[in-house]
Amino acid sequence: MQNKPRLSFLQIWNMSFGFLGIQFGWGLQLANMSPIYKYLGADEANLPYLWLAGPITGLLIQPIVGALSDRTWTRLGRRRPFFLIGAIIASLALIAMPNSSVLWIAAGLLWILDASINITMEPFRAFVADNLPEDQRTLGFVMQSFFIGIGQTLANALPFILTAMGVVGVMASGIPYSTLIAFSFGGVFFLAAVLWTVFTSHEYPPEDMEAFRAKQKEGNLVGSLLREIGEALRDMPTTMKQLAVVQFFTWFALPCMWQYYGISVAKGVFGAVDEKATPELFKEGTEWGGLMFAFYNVVCFLLAFMIPWLATKTSRKTVHVICLALGGLGLISTLFAANKFVLLLGMAGVGIAWASILSMPYVILAGAIKPERMGVYMGVFNLFIVIPQVVMSFLIPQIYEGILGGKPINVVVLGGVSMLIAAATVYIVKDVGATKIEAVPTGGGH
Repeated sequence: MQNKPRLSFLQIWNMSFGFLGIQFGWGLQLANMSPIYKYLGADEANLPYLWLAGPITGLLIQPIVGALSDRTWTRLGRRRPFFLIGAIIASLALIAMPNSSVLWIAAGLLWILDASINITMEPFRAFVADNLPEDQRTLGFVMQSFFIGIGQTLANALPFILTAMGVVGVMASGIPYSTLIAFSFGGVFFLAAVLWTVFTSHEYPPEDMEAFRAKQKEGNLVGSLLREIGEALRDMPTTMKQLAVVQFFTWFALPCMWQYYGISVAKGVFGAVDEKATPELFKEGTEWGGLMFAFYNVVCFLLAFMIPWLATKTSRKTVHVICLALGGLGLISTLFAANKFVLLLGMAGVGIAWASILSMPYVILAGAIKPERMGVYMGVFNLFIVIPQVVMSFLIPQIYEGILGGKPINVVVLGGVSMLIAAATVYIVKDVGATKIEAVPTGGGH
């Protein structure tokens, strides 16, 4: 096993910078796809079906890309070729998205966008674990959380900012010009940020290159990859199984917020009837919902670098429990928001939870798996992110009109309850990697 040198803050910054572009793309999608679908005539109860692209492509692509990147070595390294290919396709899909004239085109582009983002993003998790020693991994994953916070903040707020700057009017489809400009900028920025990481970072070659090349030449690559994924599932560490329970309730909660929060704000706080009867109120409310997404991401990146310190003072598990509980309470509080500014309090709780969701599970996982299988296990771990989203996407349309009363706010509250359950389940997780960490400062490097 290679004795990895500790990296400087700037080196960790550069290797994580591509996440800024990736999350700019995610942020535009999360805050704007439900309104785009509504503008193009989608039924509110069926929105989760139209969002299935994300979890389904993650389910299919991330484990395969993870396993494939484990057995890749090129002049660009192991993970960086995947960063580059995914970023090019995702950038083109972002630019095309707001130009959709009918619902099926937007839905199809979302499948392309999510597939390419997954190709880009999955190896980033393994990239950090590959390059950093155990005592710097918390900082590495938290750096990703920091860039996620900044990227999604800018993306979420951009349509609101453009409107405030005087960008008005809508296209023939009803989609605002502010959305068109935001997505076009996002497409360019996504690719530029990923290119920065590709050309400023390095990767360690395989320790035994001869054995690695022999593995590369194995016949039936697809069958070999599927067998490797199956073996990873069969040999899954206990810690990973325990984290899967936490992840299920966490990632059931998040799409409840992403898909219905903006519409809940438009209807519950701004008094909009729908996008046709009260278009200005609907636009104002959904843009404010996007701004609230920006706010929780501001909280995320402000808190991101406190997470390692808090974890050393208590434990990784304690930090994750508290953060998830605050997030759950924040979502539930949306039901009681009397005006748009009260929403800030609830979104602060969500931002605290988001900072931990994006780092603590991966830090705990990385300490429990073998370095040579980091890519495939990071890919498999993402199954526990996408499966609950698939469950949510099929469940909510079935209970929306009945149990949930046809009200988007009730979906958000259900997400809050699920996140509180996730907080409780953290207690079953055994953080085996915590015992490996020596008391070494997290900054500096050779």
